[in-house]
Amino acid sequence: MSKISRFTERLPLLNGMPMVQYGVTLALCMFALLLRWELDGAFPPGYPYLTFFPAVIISSFLFGPRPGIVGALVCGLFAWYFFIPPRQSFGGDGGTVTALLFYAGVVAVDISLVHLMQAANGRLLAARENVRELAEERGRLAERSDLLFQEMQHRVGNNLQMIAAVLSLQLRGLHEPTARSALSDAVSRLQVIGRIQRQLYRPDGELMPLDRFISEVVGQLMLSNGRPGIACKIEAESGIVLKPNSAVPLALILSEAVANALEHGLRDRESGTILVKAHRYDEAIHLSVEDNGHGLPEGFDLDGADSVGLRISRLLSQQLDGQMALENRNSSPESAGARMTVILPASQMRATQNA
Repeated sequence: MSKISRFTERLPLLNGMPMVQYGVTLALCMFALLLRWELDGAFPPGYPYLTFFPAVIISSFLFGPRPGIVGALVCGLFAWYFFIPPRQSFGGDGGTVTALLFYAGVVAVDISLVHLMQAANGRLLAARENVRELAEERGRLAERSDLLFQEMQHRVGNNLQMIAAVLSLQLRGLHEPTARSALSDAVSRLQVIGRIQRQLYRPDGELMPLDRFISEVVGQLMLSNGRPGIACKIEAESGIVLKPNSAVPLALILSEAVANALEHGLRDRESGTILVKAHRYDEAIHLSVEDNGHGLPEGFDLDGADSVGLRISRLLSQQLDGQMALENRNSSPESAGARMTVILPASQMRATQNA
């Protein structure tokens, strides 16, 4: 904002100090009188108000309409007495009345225009202040909403972890192998969902991009597997952001695939590699998890698999309108290992993507 704009926003000046306003106005009138007196010889007859108009306009502009009216009356009297024939008297004829009416009309228009301008400027300033206050209030509300939302996300995640902990305690009292296995799987999945819930959003409230999301989920799984010789590599395209309702199911599918690679593909191995890829092809998201382990047994059929985890993964992929496949990487012994692939339609991505 320019200095002139800042100055005009403060008009009229000296509000609450009327005596000062009127005093300065009278000083301007006296200055206009002295200037007109000094320049009297340079002006042709018929210009009695030439220096008085600026004094009236300036007093109205600086102090408002009331000082402007006072200045107009004083300047009008000065012009009538000193510069309208017969000079140094308040006499006159029809021409004097016409001149005074002309002066009154001009100063009335000037004072009105200045007053209207200042009133409009005051309304504009008030509206700008209201907008600023609303913007600040909106910012405060948005900040509080972000904090509440993040707190809710963490609370949901913590509650899920608490449920998993309670189930873990219950697991200790079970001795039947099938029940223990089922409950152990449920605990693991609840823990995964809890971690996902807390990692789904960035600190600024935006959804986490898929590449970072995969890194967080896989990183947690690899830290908890207790096998330092197994390496996991991630090749994920940046800029992909899933819808919130798609992120959790996809993370569960990803977790199941990594867990299968660790428990089955790379069982009894001191070292090995898991490769996770996520890219966009033909307006679809391609997610794959592959290992260099034992590979799938001969005659393996995903549709007829008994694994609860695989069946859950298939159901979740169907829920996302996706396609899931599980196959050997290659029939050659030098390229052993399995690959799980999930293809999701573009409708599972958020329309506006912020990486």
